[in-house]
Amino acid sequence: MPPIHVLIKPASSACNMACRYCFYRDVAAKRDKAFAGPLSLDAMETIIVSALAYADHFCSFSFQGGEPTLAGLSFYRDVIALQQKHNHKNLRIQNNVQTNGYALTEEWAVFFHENNFLIGLSLDGPAALHNFNRIDTHEKATFHQVMRTVRLFNKHNVAYNVLCVVTGRNARFIQQIYSFYRKNGFRWLQFIPCLEPLGATRGESDYFLSTEQYGKFLIRLFDLWYAELKSGNYISIRYFDNWISILLGHCPEACSMTGRCAVQFVIEGDGGVYPCDFYVLDEWRLGVIGQQSFAEMLQSPVAAKFIERSLRVPSACRDCPYFALCRNGCRRERFVLANGEIGQNYFCQAFQSFFTARGDELARAAVLYRQMLHR
Repeated sequence: MPPIHVLIKPASSACNMACRYCFYRDVAAKRDKAFAGPLSLDAMETIIVSALAYADHFCSFSFQGGEPTLAGLSFYRDVIALQQKHNHKNLRIQNNVQTNGYALTEEWAVFFHENNFLIGLSLDGPAALHNFNRIDTHEKATFHQVMRTVRLFNKHNVAYNVLCVVTGRNARFIQQIYSFYRKNGFRWLQFIPCLEPLGATRGESDYFLSTEQYGKFLIRLFDLWYAELKSGNYISIRYFDNWISILLGHCPEACSMTGRCAVQFVIEGDGGVYPCDFYVLDEWRLGVIGQQSFAEMLQSPVAAKFIERSLRVPSACRDCPYFALCRNGCRRERFVLANGEIGQNYFCQAFQSFFTARGDELARAAVLYRQMLHR
């Protein structure tokens, strides 16, 4: 059996914030039953038993939401105990939590450090930019609460990376965002283009990110990053990490950069299993944990259909000199054609602008990175 990665939503779509661009609130609203949680400890034990029995060598458990810490610290203490109890094959286990950092305490930080959790922390830059979209349920700013969590993480040596959602507005301020991150010593960064609601017409939302804005954003971000790389300082930015990996002959780590979908085993609060965090929808439900095995769900007609729909390569992509790097991006960002087929990535022109402007420098960055590895 292969290594396995399981993404769990222990609090379903529940959240203690109300970010204006939240994609999962939109996804959940499109199901017959929007709120599917919270996940019971019995169901969590079934997930752990099933995953550890199916996997070989390595098993990761990622907890997202909504806000996954709403499940409570005692839930995660029980998760660790159950993993230790059922890890009969002595697999290497990795636990990850993607959190908004809004209401975490020192006790959480100590727990994360002691149990080697890797944390993804959502933070959209300095206060004015972060607070524009990332508000709490009372429409109040959240920046200072998140920065308190940063200080707790630093105090207790929690392993964490910072995730920034790129909107049309903050794409214009990448210099300020990057400077803020570097001032605070953040070295592991992810920049995710903002998703508009499923089926919505592009450009209608307040947080719309155009292809022109995204192309300029990528170029400016690369310039800031590359200047540091040339001085011997490597900052991890997930997009650039993956492009460098491809240039060096390796497989990309990010599923959005492989060119095709894979089954992710996303588990909702009611135990329902789906193939992707972006498609936790009734039509893509693979089964229920404990009723079908991971192997059965992976081999199901629904899984096969989900993967197959991502395989089409538009003719424009086949003729594009940058396709080996771009691979038409994430399916969630591709146009759906009138006949239902999946077309080109919405951000195609942004990627073309970037590779045309900075392709040579990206290749040199790959050489510099390889040299740094062999020092």
